[in-house]
Amino acid sequence: MPPAAHPVRESAEQALRRLEWTVLRRLDGLLQGDYRSLLRGAGLDLADLREYQPGDDVRHIDWNVTARLQVPHVRVYTEDREMSAWFLLDLSPSVDFGSGERAKREVLADFVAVLARLLTRHGNRVGAVLYNGGIQAVLPPGSGRRHVLQLIQALQAPAAQDNNYPGVTRLQDLLQHSAALMRRRSTVFVLSDFISEGGWEQPLARLALRHEVLAVHLYDPLEQALPDLGLLPMCDAETGEQLLVDTHDPGFRARFAQLAAQREEALRQTLARAGVDTLELATDDDLVSTLLRFAELRRQRSRARSAPPPAHLRLVRSTPAEVSP
Repeated sequence: MPPAAHPVRESAEQALRRLEWTVLRRLDGLLQGDYRSLLRGAGLDLADLREYQPGDDVRHIDWNVTARLQVPHVRVYTEDREMSAWFLLDLSPSVDFGSGERAKREVLADFVAVLARLLTRHGNRVGAVLYNGGIQAVLPPGSGRRHVLQLIQALQAPAAQDNNYPGVTRLQDLLQHSAALMRRRSTVFVLSDFISEGGWEQPLARLALRHEVLAVHLYDPLEQALPDLGLLPMCDAETGEQLLVDTHDPGFRARFAQLAAQREEALRQTLARAGVDTLELATDDDLVSTLLRFAELRRQRSRARSAPPPAHLRLVRSTPAEVSP
């Protein structure tokens, strides 16, 4: 299917200004108070010890102090709020597709620009690795509005190089190259439609062992279900192979939808086995709603880390009225 036509291309400054007015202004206030729990820094310094309270992370219990005082104590840490975030961006030709007003590439660019601006406004640093049949560009981590503009410009640049695409997407190359770059524990966003040659699953799982990884799955609704449009020419954006299909055939449309659903379910299971969170982003999604889903996803992940205390620890903290004389 041909990519959506967008003859007028915004400059980086125009794109960022549009997003600041249409997205960031709506988000201001919605994410306040969630900053520390949603985006953690890489370093933790021991600040104090205190008695265990219900709901504390049991992994922070200091067992030496607990044994000495006979009352559970937990370590209190001061968090290093500065973090590094990396965007690993699949800009292969398949992300140029869009059946509506926007292509997957544009949705990717807006998501990255908004999230990068949100992070850099808090003093964090963001970097990016751009893939388009090979590593096209690496933007080292930096902060500030000017750095975000450089990131947007880098996103716009590879579009003119698609004619040199080798015909197959290898996400494992993007993941392996990026893993070698990230020396410090980081928050990593992998944005792709995951239309790729196999072999990327293990590199992603290894990346998730060291870093906090979020997979952002880009898709277009037309990739899930075909409308009745009669004879329709379809073209593989990466190999150039063309095929004429009869979308008027209800049996064909049903098989297409079934195979698409099976592929999506297999992808979700693969990402879950790799140990990464997944955010699905469609070309017709509202970006503010998507970012709020991301915030809720982070809150759920934070709550999941705090396991309930073992039963024997809950019995230790008895009130005086519960203790027999």
